[in-house]
Amino acid sequence: MPGQVRYRGAVDRDRRRLGALFEVAGLLLWLVVFTRLHDAMGKDVAAATADARAVQAAERALHLDVELAANRWLTDHPALVDPAVYLYRLYYVAVAGVLLWLLVRHAEVYRHARRALVAMTVLILPVYFAAPMSPPRFALPGVVDVVAVHDIVERGTGGNQYSAMPSLHVGWALWCAYAAWRALRPARPRLAPLPWLFPALMAADVLGTGNHYVLDIAGSVALVAAAVGVATLWDRARPGG
Repeated sequence: MPGQVRYRGAVDRDRRRLGALFEVAGLLLWLVVFTRLHDAMGKDVAAATADARAVQAAERALHLDVELAANRWLTDHPALVDPAVYLYRLYYVAVAGVLLWLLVRHAEVYRHARRALVAMTVLILPVYFAAPMSPPRFALPGVVDVVAVHDIVERGTGGNQYSAMPSLHVGWALWCAYAAWRALRPARPRLAPLPWLFPALMAADVLGTGNHYVLDIAGSVALVAAAVGVATLWDRARPGG
């Protein structure tokens, strides 16, 4: 009998490990597909520029047009430029780290967060297709393309000219903060608010590097809120899967 119990325990562990591998492989596959679809979104520079100018006009009317000032402040502080570029380029390390942590330590939160992540990537593609938009570094005179000048990956690359709205960098950061907050809240409520510093820092980063507008950040908040809503409905429909 003890031998059978050990055997069954070993089989259960192997099944859990195999299930975890399938989870990771499935998410990686979807993110690769999403990246390809994202890169294929929009090729009309004129439309993207026109949408960018419309956002700029709206921000001027609302007194939210801080992108040029933020970019100048960053370029006036050279010691902060490289950290800003690292944060902009390496955000996916945080996404992968949160996913792995949830998968290993917080399975219930992981299922909900995974659904929110998938919903976010599905919801954002029609927006990029219907409303392409150039970021400030392409469409706002005077903005220095900090990432292109100081890129840690491939210096001088042009980058995506069509997907400023909403900011996916801020969207990823908001997702990380939400998932970590949800996992920490029951057992460590004092630590739970700390993850929200990440999207705040990312919002400052994308403004300073000339990659997004203030309204792009507001769009990211709406996107993540909608994705969480979809994930919640998904949880109710399939609570165990």
